[in-house]
Amino acid sequence: MRHLIALLLTLLAVLPATAQEQRRPSHCIAIADAAPGLEYLQKASWQAPLPDHTVRLHYIDHASFLIRTPGGLNAVTDFTGFVGSAPLIPDVVTMNHAHSTHWTANPDPAIPHVLRGWGETFGAGIEHHLDLGEMLVRNVSTDIRSAFSGSEPRGNSIFVFEVAGLCIGHLGHLHHMPNDEQFAALGRLDVVMVPVDGGYTMSLPDMIAVVKRLKSSVVIPMHWFSTFSLDSFVTGMADEFAIDVRDGPSIDLSLRDLPSRPTVVVLRPEWLRADN
Repeated sequence: MRHLIALLLTLLAVLPATAQEQRRPSHCIAIADAAPGLEYLQKASWQAPLPDHTVRLHYIDHASFLIRTPGGLNAVTDFTGFVGSAPLIPDVVTMNHAHSTHWTANPDPAIPHVLRGWGETFGAGIEHHLDLGEMLVRNVSTDIRSAFSGSEPRGNSIFVFEVAGLCIGHLGHLHHMPNDEQFAALGRLDVVMVPVDGGYTMSLPDMIAVVKRLKSSVVIPMHWFSTFSLDSFVTGMADEFAIDVRDGPSIDLSLRDLPSRPTVVVLRPEWLRADN
């Protein structure tokens, strides 16, 4: 047995790194306490270099965020075909089709990975598990309201990005409280982007209940059409969450710097430009 163990160790030492080993393992499924101390890095350009094990979130517009890795991978959520004047071709884009402001029928063919949050046939749903080495992208299907007060089972998706040891969830155009199975599939989300329009997706009390059940360390509001709904969401969260209102669109986060107290971080959307 000792000889067998020695042989296995030797083989592991010479084997090339796999895609999974290139990505710092996350703890999406294993519940873990947040590390103490909230420390954000200096505000920087969306294209500035990132330290190791750090991810940048840039709020582009509406429900679109740029997620950028230290190695230069770029993912854009709820991609509409336009991110600003910057000549950026993302490595992966995700889309949902509850509304046309969350997807495009004609994504740039140069984009390597276009992940739609719905299936090819009504109600079929879809499953994604895209391993890009430094980033893993997966989804959990949810139902949406459709025309004439109907519904489409599994018509949209919550996308989860596992990167730099973090689990980052984007609730998309969520229309209902996820069930126990869906919450379990999402796992422990360190960071979550949440729509706070108060009606087009869910009522604010229901959305707040979703977020409080997720227990994410960092909550970033999105999909707000007025400061009224944004302020109402922040007020509804203030009993259990710290509030951090920022005047810029970007934040750099790492696993070691997550807050000890869950925090709502309000970002201001800004299109991507070559000079910002």
